[in-house]
Amino acid sequence: MTLRLSINLSFDGQCEDAFKFYEQCLNGKITFKLTWGDSPMAKDAPQHWRGKMVHATLTVGDTTFSGGDALPGTYERPQGFGILLGLKELEDAEPLFHALAENGTVHVPLQETFWALRFGSVTDRFGIRWDINCEKSEL
Repeated sequence: MTLRLSINLSFDGQCEDAFKFYEQCLNGKITFKLTWGDSPMAKDAPQHWRGKMVHATLTVGDTTFSGGDALPGTYERPQGFGILLGLKELEDAEPLFHALAENGTVHVPLQETFWALRFGSVTDRFGIRWDINCEKSEL
């Protein structure tokens, strides 16, 4: 079996803003955007929703993030999982954590742990949970 894992995120009208933010702070590249109004599913979206994203793609290194805005009244806030960002360089952990934490909720402050030089957990302003992990070097 050949399997490629990617991450699919759902938003309540903020997909474009979220992906622009993630593109900047994760040093990624938005490679595709399609609005509800420009899609074959335009008839399913209310007029005020036609400028929202039905699908967007963001590439960060070898990882692909897909996302879109759920139709009004169908969005469900994510729960029970988080996206783990494994960093090799300690100096990358703090600015990334603080960017994601701005106007979000910190669950675990960025700190040294028994397994990591730095670990922290935050839900960003778009409702997505991120865990930042900068592992200690293996001996």
